[in-house]
Amino acid sequence: MIKSLYSKLAFALLGLFCLLGVSIIMITQFTSDMYQQEVIQKLNLNLAKQIAVQKDLMKDHRINEQGLKEIFKMLMVVNPGIEVYLLNPVGEIMAYSAPPGKVKQSRVDLKPIKKWFEVGTVYPLTGDDPRNPGRKKVFTVARIPEQGRLQGYLYIILVGETFDSIVQKLKSSYIRQLGLWWIAASLLFTLITGLLLFAYLTRRLKRLVSAMDTFDMEQTVARLQTTLGPDRQQGDEIDRLSSTFKQLVERIQIQMKNLKKADTSRRQLVANVSHDLRTPLATLQGYIETLLLKDESLTAADRRHHLDIALQHCERLSQLVDELFELAKLDSHETEVRCEPFNIGELAHDVVQKFELSANERQISIQIELDPSIPFVFADIAMIERVIENLIENAMRHTPPGGAIRLTFGTQNSDVSVRISDTGCGIPDEDLPFIFDRFYQRKKAQKDKAGYSGLGLAITKRILELHNRAIRVKSSPQNGTHFSFLLPASRST
Repeated sequence: MIKSLYSKLAFALLGLFCLLGVSIIMITQFTSDMYQQEVIQKLNLNLAKQIAVQKDLMKDHRINEQGLKEIFKMLMVVNPGIEVYLLNPVGEIMAYSAPPGKVKQSRVDLKPIKKWFEVGTVYPLTGDDPRNPGRKKVFTVARIPEQGRLQGYLYIILVGETFDSIVQKLKSSYIRQLGLWWIAASLLFTLITGLLLFAYLTRRLKRLVSAMDTFDMEQTVARLQTTLGPDRQQGDEIDRLSSTFKQLVERIQIQMKNLKKADTSRRQLVANVSHDLRTPLATLQGYIETLLLKDESLTAADRRHHLDIALQHCERLSQLVDELFELAKLDSHETEVRCEPFNIGELAHDVVQKFELSANERQISIQIELDPSIPFVFADIAMIERVIENLIENAMRHTPPGGAIRLTFGTQNSDVSVRISDTGCGIPDEDLPFIFDRFYQRKKAQKDKAGYSGLGLAITKRILELHNRAIRVKSSPQNGTHFSFLLPASRST
């Protein structure tokens, strides 16, 4: 029951109001009593002094019995709650207005009496009550002098036993009880109002807790928006917590989609790798087994032919494994991009020379168009060389005999533009979004006798991503393909 935040707040508020109620009642009781005593004492400040001046209470340290009796009688008629004591100079009680046996204390402490005569005394000031040892009551006092000498003190208790009984009756009065009931009712009303306010203020927190308890990964952010309400930029902590929870849900769902997509890609990658490895391995195994089984019956030319095919498949396996390692290394960020300024034109001529023999055999021309004014490129020369090689190799694979491959270098704003075009068969529109995916091959390319692995363009894209650059492609069937990208120009002169 008290596990929820609202229950804890409610019990805390209830305890606080109980403590507050008891404190208010006790403080009210105390202050009202103190105020009552203060008023009584201030109203009777000069009572003892006036009596001491009008009556000769003592003479030669002897009590004037007649005068004292007159005073006792007069005060009992005027105010029966008053108690009168006649003290000697050291505070001993010499006479009093009380029945025999009522006074239980033989002397009165003089410290409050001496404080009475000081300037700036704060009221109410209490002194000893001879009838009740240990209790303090308000009083008034006056010196009894004779020819400049102190004869004693007239000590008057203003709230005696009779007054105490009257006060007790007042405390049980209807008005006093009504006041206490009003205090209790006010506290109860405030408590109920506070609980309702707590319920109103914590309702959004309850909705958030309910949404978190019933949340599942299939729940959309739109449903959470309906449950928790719209985001508030200037809201309180609960609003910000709700907004943060929705953002967290959105990020988790995006990450889950990415994980599912990555898992699907991983499965597809494993399947493609397995297929691409199994095919040349099976072919290689077949030709080797043929050589072993028919070694004596094969001619030298047939044996040579079988070995050539086996070697081609070995080279294909070696290329596939190398490209897999290269792409894995690029993906794991182990490869450090070491940028330096270099001449992109010279690099292009060096790369073209590597393909010159193969291009001549296929009757494909490779042309370079270079703007003499282009600046040096600031990039990793080895990686950019790999990019150009992959794009030329890809272009040669899809360019028929008599076709051409053109490398164009120019400037675009503060960058160097690179464009590699061919006059090949082109790429259908439905294949364009997938050509940079790993192991993706068009149906026509899957029958390519060169055994293309499908990783060259993926490696190219990854290298350019490490340079914070993107590669673009334009193509249409029978009109060739154009790959282009930008590289940062070197600022050094």
